[in-house]
Amino acid sequence: MTARRTGDQAVRFGILGTASIARRRTVPALDKDPRCTVVAVSGRDPDKTEAFAREWGCEAVPDHGALLERTDIDAVYIPLPTGLHHSWAAAALEAGKHVLVEKPMAATADEAARLVALAEERDLTLRENFAFLHHRQHREARALLDGGRLGRLEEFHAAFCIPPLDAGDIRYRRDLAGGALLDVGVYPVRAAQLFLGGGLEPVGAVLRYDSALGVDVAGTVLMRSADGVPATLTFGLGHAYGSGYRLWGSAARLELDRAFTPPGTWSPVLRLASPPDVEEVRVPADDQFAGAVGSFAEAVLRAGRERDRDARRSAARQRAAWGADAVRTMELVDAIRRCARRVEV
Repeated sequence: MTARRTGDQAVRFGILGTASIARRRTVPALDKDPRCTVVAVSGRDPDKTEAFAREWGCEAVPDHGALLERTDIDAVYIPLPTGLHHSWAAAALEAGKHVLVEKPMAATADEAARLVALAEERDLTLRENFAFLHHRQHREARALLDGGRLGRLEEFHAAFCIPPLDAGDIRYRRDLAGGALLDVGVYPVRAAQLFLGGGLEPVGAVLRYDSALGVDVAGTVLMRSADGVPATLTFGLGHAYGSGYRLWGSAARLELDRAFTPPGTWSPVLRLASPPDVEEVRVPADDQFAGAVGSFAEAVLRAGRERDRDARRSAARQRAAWGADAVRTMELVDAIRRCARRVEV
């Protein structure tokens, strides 16, 4: 990758960690965006870090702290395990770096709120990388709902389940904030926020725990919106793969598969069923990771335009909205934990 930075035309990124999601999806998106350039990567394993740096034409740094000390980095992307998000995001903000951190932003609402407050105090951009929110298929679903095609919304259902992982996977480690709720469960929770608004409340849940691992491996949650619309959310680390949601209205039912992790070449189909008719609404392929990193970079660049007061105000509003959404997601996760019935498996 060749550096593209000229003045303030690109955001210079450091990557904290060599996780698969960084190599497969996020860094390729950064590489393609003219507003971004990757300067350096740090990691625990020297061989993996060197290989990552060679692949993306950047510099390998021996540890995360050394990367944060560099003056040629404006922002960091953090794809570390969830249990490390708060500490390293806080360290990056203290070092004066903008932060794009993998979802969820932190392991608790209190941690998320502290990060948002720190970013505001330092006048820095902070966002969690819920990439699915940047795919056009969800805007299309929202438009169909708002346009009255479904009638009155009666129920919302969402699920994200994946097959069992290798025994040593970090998502099975309690000390790194592993478990199904924080890994895949936050996607249905965030989708419910997208369609039902900020007044959601969990009214019941079942979390299935692996007693040997000490983490939840599956769960189902019942929520209600501020105006009484119920939502059922399912997630798990031991299922056949499934990723989708259903909006069930008084006039029609809208269903979407591959809602959370579609490849950039995938052309989604929204199925709008109003028996006996079924309409297929085809959506062009879209790279949600390109949208995610692009919107983050644009917010950083807008905030840096000191002579453009409107741009800075726009960036500040966007930053505040991102922070509020992240904290609210974790408030819901904390509430799910409190109300859940635990079942040992």
